[in-house]
Amino acid sequence: LPGWSGPYPLAEALTKKISVPVYLGNDVQVAVAAEARLGAGRPYRSLLGVWWGTGVGGGIILDGLRWTGRGAAGEIGHTVVRRGGARCSCGRRGCLEAYAGRGAMERKARKALERGEKTRLFDWMAEQGKDRLTSGIWLKGLKHGDPLAVKLIERALRMLGAGVASAVNLLDVEAVVIGGGLGTRLGQPYVDRLRVAMKPHLFVPQRPPDLHLAGLGELSGAIGAALLAEPAAEVLAPRHGTLNS
Repeated sequence: LPGWSGPYPLAEALTKKISVPVYLGNDVQVAVAAEARLGAGRPYRSLLGVWWGTGVGGGIILDGLRWTGRGAAGEIGHTVVRRGGARCSCGRRGCLEAYAGRGAMERKARKALERGEKTRLFDWMAEQGKDRLTSGIWLKGLKHGDPLAVKLIERALRMLGAGVASAVNLLDVEAVVIGGGLGTRLGQPYVDRLRVAMKPHLFVPQRPPDLHLAGLGELSGAIGAALLAEPAAEVLAPRHGTLNS
């Protein structure tokens, strides 16, 4: 929100305003919590959720509990994968999201089109009446072997491999769950390719984490939001910290 700096008790303010209990959570964090409780993360006590879509977000489960830190834990999209690299929407350079986020890939694709690179991505966008390159359009580009789609997705996978592996090296989680618009749309074949992209960067490559596609699919966030209103759910109880702006 423009001009919003620092934490604000939004849930409390809304509860007073509408006289109904309101619970507030980060979209990716609650989606990962839902996967931990009801989805692909159920067998594990520790996992990293990576939501690959317009941006790249994340959530962390440690010892069966949602880890929020001081409110910004899991922001894997803003880990640096290339020093002094591409400009990110956050204003910094070299963030993972600047290479793997769908928004960043679209900006790169538009510049490539202006330079004369061949692609049908924007033709399909126009045919479908869209104003942006959706996950479905990227998938269509891959299926048709569109050279620009292939090039940018390959670059995204390389950067995701380095970024996710680095997070695994730090946290040593049992599993990684991949969700988000692009993640769920591209599906298991690209989860498998991410596994390959991670391997050169893992400190213990002979013992990689399990990798899974989000079991709840595109409903992870909605289910997580519903579960957020159930205080008794152990996995949804933050171990430390609060959710800030």
